[in-house]
Amino acid sequence: QVQLVESGGGLVQAGGSLRLSCAASGRAFITYSMGWFRQAAGQEREFVAAISWRSGTTNYADSVKSRFTISRDNAKSTVYLQMNSLQTDDTAVYYCAASRAAISQSRISYTSWGQGTQVTVSS
Repeated sequence: QVQLVESGGGLVQAGGSLRLSCAASGRAFITYSMGWFRQAAGQEREFVAAISWRSGTTNYADSVKSRFTISRDNAKSTVYLQMNSLQTDDTAVYYCAASRAAISQSRISYTSWGQGTQVTVSS
């Protein structure tokens, strides 16, 4: 298991950018694929982006494709989510998660979760 701590959330105007970070502690971060999910008020948690542990393959939800970029720095045990051209619909709590699967969009594949960081996009 890894422990995950997100940071970088905040309030931003529509069209702006934010970069979220997720620092991992524990063993073998490099062997986990990593994902970002988000949960808006009153809605289910949804997949945003994922990155594999082996090849760095990435996968994105259609709603964020071309605007968000997921990356990882295995030397720092950290995964990032660069969010550009933010929209009010991006307002949510963003969660980082770790999975033993190669790469996955499914919540059930992820066994470790951070506490979340709030992103609020104002119009």
